[in-house]
Amino acid sequence: MTDLTPIEFLRDGDAAQAEGRVAVILGALPERLGAGARAALQRLQASDRWDKLEEGGAVEIAMPQDMAAEGLIAVKLAEGAEAEVLRRAGAAIATTARRGPVTLLAGGQEGLPEVLLGLALRAYDFTARRGAGTEAKAPLGPVTVMSPDPDAAEAAWAPLRAVAEGTLFTRDLVNEPANVLTTTEFAARLEGLRDLGVEVEILEEAQLEALGMGALLGVGQGSSSPTKVAVMQWNGGTGAPFAFVGKGVVFDTGGISLKPSAGMEAMTMDMGGAGVVAGVMKTLAMRGAKANVVGLVGLVENMPSGDAIRPGDVLTSMKGDTIEIISTDAEGRLLLADVLWYAQERFKPRGIVDLATLTGAMLIALGHEMAGVFSNDDGLAGAVLKAADAEGEGAWRMPMGPGYDKLIKSRIADMKNTGGRPAGSITAAQFLRRFVKDDVPWVHLDIAGVAFSDKGGDLYPNGPTGWGVRTLNRLIAEGYEG
Repeated sequence: MTDLTPIEFLRDGDAAQAEGRVAVILGALPERLGAGARAALQRLQASDRWDKLEEGGAVEIAMPQDMAAEGLIAVKLAEGAEAEVLRRAGAAIATTARRGPVTLLAGGQEGLPEVLLGLALRAYDFTARRGAGTEAKAPLGPVTVMSPDPDAAEAAWAPLRAVAEGTLFTRDLVNEPANVLTTTEFAARLEGLRDLGVEVEILEEAQLEALGMGALLGVGQGSSSPTKVAVMQWNGGTGAPFAFVGKGVVFDTGGISLKPSAGMEAMTMDMGGAGVVAGVMKTLAMRGAKANVVGLVGLVENMPSGDAIRPGDVLTSMKGDTIEIISTDAEGRLLLADVLWYAQERFKPRGIVDLATLTGAMLIALGHEMAGVFSNDDGLAGAVLKAADAEGEGAWRMPMGPGYDKLIKSRIADMKNTGGRPAGSITAAQFLRRFVKDDVPWVHLDIAGVAFSDKGGDLYPNGPTGWGVRTLNRLIAEGYEG
């Protein structure tokens, strides 16, 4: 597990002797800087460069006068800034400082927890698979926050620290190569959530066979890695739980419908939906959410072999519906179908959100800016979209309708597992809709375009984004606690 950048809170003091870098959030000039540093900041604030700097941006003054620090980082941030700007300011501190210790002069900034969240998320660096001979890049930190009331500042940070920890957990899972994060290793890491009070149960293949999960088991029958379902329960409230369901394909070759070799190495991230569910469950546990929530993930590997399912095969789902396999590369929906049905049969949830890196068609429709939102319930869909907007995680509702069902009609079974290229993301959602009971509010999130970024963003380096942990944590906090 990648450790969160260490953050400690101290009472306001003289920053002149602080090592590394000192970051100053500028509205007014802080009183506890020497005359030389204050003069340099005044000159910066009067410059065109400062005028052109966007809110939440940062500028570094090298070797500031009267200070031991290597640099003085000035952050442009007005009082009352919105969360998105506050987080961008924290990220700017992380990218400007890059490495080593940082002392943050926070003053009475009400948005300090949001600043720290941005810093912690942007400072993430996955180093677990770098060899001992690799030149190591020094990590950022520790970060010392100087505040008039350090105890209150630390208490305010605690809930968002849980969000940061959950997001980093998700990113680590998605970053791991498939020869490390096997289905067995994935399950073991989820079992580690027991230390936080999460009840974790791992269903093995014999149990899945007894339950009739023929669709899920079909996906994994070509692999030597055992198929599993992990069930994580956080019991912090009363009543029926809310359910999260995630696709955990630890590697996707496409099976017999083999993917092209170019880019196939990226299919280590095809368990991104399960990674988000794991991260949300960790966040809820760490902050002691006052809600009952269950997270279920199907863990499987899609490989070609003499035992693999073939195009033309017919599988029988736990629900009892039969599925004609058109493409073995449309495997995620098979996994989700059985886990969705199991979640409803066992837990009778008050609502379900499933997440999956499900379709390449989602990238064509929305690119890397938005996750696709499909739903049978306007209320739940609206709540998810509202939470995503508040967290700055792009999401867009997509259409559904019975007309699309015609595209997955099978001649020999109850349905086909794909309707071809037209409306590919929608027909996948229509397929899943058949495994959701009419009285259960449900949202399907296709995160194929947002789970991973080659370029990086304000709050993440290039690689896994952790998209969805913040949104789903907020969904529970605002709609299902209390």
